[in-house]
Amino acid sequence: MDQPQQKALNALEPYILLSKSATSPRAAADLITQAISAPNTYVFAELLQTPNIQSLRTASAEYACYLTLLETFAWGTWADYTSTPDLPQLSEAQSLKLRQLTLLTLSTSPSTLTYAHLLTALSLPNTRALEDLVISSIYAGLLRATLSPLTSRVIVSSVSPLRDLRPNSIPLMTSILDDWDSRCVNVLRELGGQVAEIKSRARETRRREKEAEWVFERAVGEDGGKGGGKSGGKRGAGEAEGNGDVFETEGGEEMEMDDTFGRSGARTAKRGGGRFTGYGKR
Repeated sequence: MDQPQQKALNALEPYILLSKSATSPRAAADLITQAISAPNTYVFAELLQTPNIQSLRTASAEYACYLTLLETFAWGTWADYTSTPDLPQLSEAQSLKLRQLTLLTLSTSPSTLTYAHLLTALSLPNTRALEDLVISSIYAGLLRATLSPLTSRVIVSSVSPLRDLRPNSIPLMTSILDDWDSRCVNVLRELGGQVAEIKSRARETRRREKEAEWVFERAVGEDGGKGGGKSGGKRGAGEAEGNGDVFETEGGEEMEMDDTFGRSGARTAKRGGGRFTGYGKR
């Protein structure tokens, strides 16, 4: 159980015990006044359910209005109080508590947390009074929030479970939760589809990359083979041109014959009046 909620229940417990002896309408009304004025009392459902408090429903209007006032503190708002006629006048402490409880209810919807809306809903005179109310609620452990004067908003991050449920509100809450569950399932299904599509695209991209790498490597290999053949052919031609046959003359001199001599097959040469006597060696 949340600590502020347990603290509120502990603060209400003495009044639940006292309700057993509040057998008259006046005693029950006085007990309600004490309970809503006490520090740290923010939940009132258990006190509302006691027989002597419920007996005020059939009491005279002078005392029945206190039961309506307690119900307002249990699950109502400041607007409910101001719109309901013939309710008892609130003290300063009671007004602060009802406004704090109303702030908890309004915190369930971000659209109601603008300064302009809160000033109207809580009947506060100015921004300073609103900010003081929010700060007092934070220090009381009712909520966690920050003030944003720049955007004129109250940014609430969490709210303590300190509001009682209205009668017959369970079916409505169940319907809201079912609708929320359906939307969550649809969102998860949509996200799952998007994840599957992203994975499929990633696999296709990877397949194309591998195919492109294979084509590139194959092309590089073929170009390398062709380039090697041409290079070898040039080197062979150069060697043939630079390595002609060598002939020895009668004077002991050697003479190299290039490919031209070999190709002509009929060229003769003389050097120093000598003649060829045979093939020489390299």
